[in-house]
Amino acid sequence: MERNNGQRIYKWVMLTLIIVIITSLITAFTTYQYLTADGKVAANKNTTSLSGLEYTLSKFRSELEKKYIGEINDEELIEGAIKGYLAALGDPYTVYYTKKEMEEIMQETNGNYVGIGIYMTQNLEKDAITIIKPIENSPAEKAGILPGDIITKIDEETYLGSQLEEASNKIKGESGTKVKIEILRGTETKTLEITRQKVLISHITAKVLENKIGYIAISDFDGGCAEEFKTKYQELEKQGINKLIIDIRNNGGGIVDEAIDIVDMITEKGSTLLITKDKKENEEITKAKTNPIIKMPIVVLTNEYSASASEILAGALKDNKKATLVGTKTYGKGVIQELHQLSDGSGLKITTNEYFTPNRTTINKTGIEPDIQSELSKEAKEKLQLEEKDDTQLQKAIEVLKENN
Repeated sequence: MERNNGQRIYKWVMLTLIIVIITSLITAFTTYQYLTADGKVAANKNTTSLSGLEYTLSKFRSELEKKYIGEINDEELIEGAIKGYLAALGDPYTVYYTKKEMEEIMQETNGNYVGIGIYMTQNLEKDAITIIKPIENSPAEKAGILPGDIITKIDEETYLGSQLEEASNKIKGESGTKVKIEILRGTETKTLEITRQKVLISHITAKVLENKIGYIAISDFDGGCAEEFKTKYQELEKQGINKLIIDIRNNGGGIVDEAIDIVDMITEKGSTLLITKDKKENEEITKAKTNPIIKMPIVVLTNEYSASASEILAGALKDNKKATLVGTKTYGKGVIQELHQLSDGSGLKITTNEYFTPNRTTINKTGIEPDIQSELSKEAKEKLQLEEKDDTQLQKAIEVLKENN
């Protein structure tokens, strides 16, 4: 019974949001309402009473029912109203998820979903959807999609960076179905038809390189990543490594705690790992809880698609002098979101904090500069599978560690 009451209240709040949008567009209705931070309807000197809102809504519905030639779906109106309401904040990271979208997010976080297998981000400068990288052995990788490709159309429909969530939902679908993706690579436009399938995500790949150098690549920081990292590291340790490369290139982020847990394995107990501030400037400092289990020279590889939780890891290791950063400047997403699941199964992701490195360096819209700048050649970036000898950033990392002998 409590669940039903909560849903009725929730739906009423959502309907009031629709009224806000309606009254801003229809000049015949000259009064309006708005919501306070706690979700209650607040009065403005020009605002009607709650009964007036009911009248406005019923009048609007009446006109639609009389004249609108299509079908009216209240559920879709509510979802559209919420998405539009949040979009007006101008924050690409604060978004509303429908129940179906939340289910898909949970599947992805747990390591599998149905789609083509790509990591994407919003390029704020170009208002474009940029592919961070395809997932290994995914339909996208097999189709030839590369990091840096820009998605321009999905099934003949144009998408901008501000429509990242909509584009992601459009790309997903039932296993065995096809989706047509138009991408821009430099000045060349390519159209690819890709068959969706279940994509299994592995967070970590690991191997031993020359001179007893261990190599661990982290694709994302989703659930279980830190534990998987620890297991892979211990396997490399048994093989006699005495130096380590952590590759977070093309890693768009994930769960902050997973990144923090990995840093905790490397830094001294009590070391500052992360500083966050909320909207009231309240500060929270996260410190290492345990003694380090990794005590060897480390290089962290970064590039322009290393974002969010990747930047937390890179910044913490750099400021604590536990790693040398090699590569290019990181993306610059220095804000943290909280994801709340609502009573009807939908979700709300809200930007709640800005974060800073232990030395209080700002990351948001700035990024982290590497200690040693190293660029990949244009030809190397365009290769689907880059061999170790052609990976100049990796070779630079190996060179740096050799010098640590």
